[in-house]
Amino acid sequence: MPGLIGKKVGMTSVFDQDGNNIPCTVIEVGPCVITQIKKEETDGYNSVQIAYNDKREKNATKAEIGHFKKAGTTPKKKVVEIRGSVKEWKLGDVITVDYFKDESWLDVTGYSKGKGFQGVVKRYNFRGVGGQTHGQHDRNRAPGSIGASSYPSRVFKGMRMGGHMGNRKVKILNLKVVKVISEHNILLLKGAVPGAKGSYLIIEK
Repeated sequence: MPGLIGKKVGMTSVFDQDGNNIPCTVIEVGPCVITQIKKEETDGYNSVQIAYNDKREKNATKAEIGHFKKAGTTPKKKVVEIRGSVKEWKLGDVITVDYFKDESWLDVTGYSKGKGFQGVVKRYNFRGVGGQTHGQHDRNRAPGSIGASSYPSRVFKGMRMGGHMGNRKVKILNLKVVKVISEHNILLLKGAVPGAKGSYLIIEK
């Protein structure tokens, strides 16, 4: 199993041995509980389902309560299935941030902050159409032409235009592990990760 679930706490900075100031993201990782194991013989593929962050029993459905009871744990808010090796794991195992203790580089997946409907200047860094000379009016943030007229008589797919921005699944590769604080289940990674404070992340080897 290559990864765990975490929660973005925020950002900070630490100094390395040479006195360089390193910007870091603070992530609370686990403890995660294995709530289901799928094997190729029975399910057609190998995967491990992990759960994180306790949920009050009164807010869980009977199906959820029964599912988590099989693993010998309480209901959880976030459940993720990760494909990979299942040999070393069994139902009910608890995995902490120590799982990444020997790692130097990790990948992080999360959902970027939602920005709502945005125009092309903010969404694609267009510079806008010229100044307000030659009779132009209120065209500074316009996209300009989006296609020809009689041929091809349509707008091509993928044309960069205004629309919904953010709130997309983003994966950041090869973030350096700065520090692992086992007693508080905290992981410090160099640089920024997608998502707002308190959002869930998947951290993978």
